Amino acid sequence: MRAIFITLLLLMSSTAYADDRAELTALLAEFLDGATRNDPAVHDKYWAEELIYTSSAGRRFGKAELMQGVNSRGELPAAEISMRYSSEDLQILQYGDTAVVAFTLVGTSAQETLRFLNSGTFVKRNGKWQAVNWQATRKLD
Repeated sequence: MRAIFITLLLLMSSTAYADDRAELTALLAEFLDGATRNDPAVHDKYWAEELIYTSSAGRRFGKAELMQGVNSRGELPAAEISMRYSSEDLQILQYGDTAVVAFTLVGTSAQETLRFLNSGTFVKRNGKWQAVNWQATRKLD
């Protein structure tokens, strides 16, 4: 009986993790679409208030500064979008209500394709995942 109970717990846990992985994957896709458009609402949803962001340019800042930059530019009309963002090589490691998401960010324009190694630490609070830490590094060719 105890073995059945433990097996059921493990199955429920792995199902919950699979659901969280799907949710994190969808959240990243939604974010990259929003980042392409510079959508302030998508950024606000994605980043936790206590965010620590380390940019590929070697600058560290929080959500307030990041949102100030997003809001100052505003959402881009479709005709002004020159770079589209997507992801490759997505990896998700989950530790309960904490997850590490790593992927290659791909920025594609008519002139070039850029790649960055991105990783973020997410925390699930009140049923909602948000990034509390982010690191972006330009990928070497």
